[in-house]
Amino acid sequence: MMRKPRSLLKKIGKFILLLILIFLAFSYAMFQGGFVSWFLFYSFLPFAVYCMALSFYSLNELEVTRTLSKNDFNAGETLKVKVNVKRTSAFPLFFLLIEDHFEAPLKLSQKRNQSKELILPGLKKEFSFEYTIDDLPRGEHFFHSFTLRIGDPLGLFEKEKTVAEEGKIIVYPAYSEMFYQPFENQYDQGLTASRERVQRDTSMAVGVRDYQPGDRFSWINWKASARRNEIMTKEFEQRQSHDVFVFMDCVPDQQFEAVVSFTASLVRAVLKKGAQTGLLTHSKERVSFPISGGEPNLRRIFYHLAKIEGKSSRPFDKVIEAEGLFIQQTVSFLLVTAQLTKPLIEKASFLVQRKGGITVFLIKGQKETPTENERSLISIAHARGVRVVMINEGNQRSAFSEVGLRI
Repeated sequence: MMRKPRSLLKKIGKFILLLILIFLAFSYAMFQGGFVSWFLFYSFLPFAVYCMALSFYSLNELEVTRTLSKNDFNAGETLKVKVNVKRTSAFPLFFLLIEDHFEAPLKLSQKRNQSKELILPGLKKEFSFEYTIDDLPRGEHFFHSFTLRIGDPLGLFEKEKTVAEEGKIIVYPAYSEMFYQPFENQYDQGLTASRERVQRDTSMAVGVRDYQPGDRFSWINWKASARRNEIMTKEFEQRQSHDVFVFMDCVPDQQFEAVVSFTASLVRAVLKKGAQTGLLTHSKERVSFPISGGEPNLRRIFYHLAKIEGKSSRPFDKVIEAEGLFIQQTVSFLLVTAQLTKPLIEKASFLVQRKGGITVFLIKGQKETPTENERSLISIAHARGVRVVMINEGNQRSAFSEVGLRI
């Protein structure tokens, strides 16, 4: 409430000062006389008149809009922003300083304050400028408003206004193209070793077909072969190989972004392979996505991973311990973490004893190697039937390769 009276008094004071300057210039010309004194007066007069006119000019006529190149990004991409300004009158503006305001994470991605621009509009009714934000950080980011500032050449009158103009972009985690190959496939009858996407359910024959090289002897349908006088084999129902459930560790860690990126790559690869997957995270709150397939499930999980933060107060082993319900499900469990601990190995080995199919992905830095303690824990894990795969940042594609990421 106090700002408006102070602003009004300040404006009146500057207006009075301008009148005093005009009076002094006129008095000097009157008393001094001559070409020089009158030249100075008439040279000063246009600036004074412009200052008086600017004091009555309203910034409300300025319409500012923001145009984003797109609204969905992946981490590391570049955002291009175009700011357009329109006005109804052609009042000459000496300068216009405009600044776009958004959240702090985006500001850190700028090499310099590109969102702040000094424009010399003159008599133009429409003008614009562009800026870019490089290396976008993962998350949901909001744009809030613009700050507009104009002034006169003498620096007497300056006007400033904040214009609300909201916008939002979503930056999904960066992912790598990963070829998913299940370490094991699960069926109702137990575990089988296979690298096929689907496998025939030999308990459910749905028809017969001609014999093909590679068909098993037990698949031959002798009755149909006798009727047709050629070898016929049974046609079995094709079943989905297995379901996958992913646990992602959300404790604070310097490799948390790499954990999120790998989880995104893993989920995408599993769904692209044709299997179904679910996800559980426990950051500020527990969030679980049921096992499902298809593009809608991928979009839901990616949107969640875009906003997730590494702020869990519960150790990863406690999170797994609390999810006893999943132990009853016949799925492959994939655990993604940057911290390998003894309690985590114990909880994972407990799942192995109940259902089997547990893989722990240990995320490390680009050139980071496992510590002696981690090597010891990995040996213990392998002895208990828990597969541990170490993934260095930037080398996600080899997560399911045969070559030595398994320590």
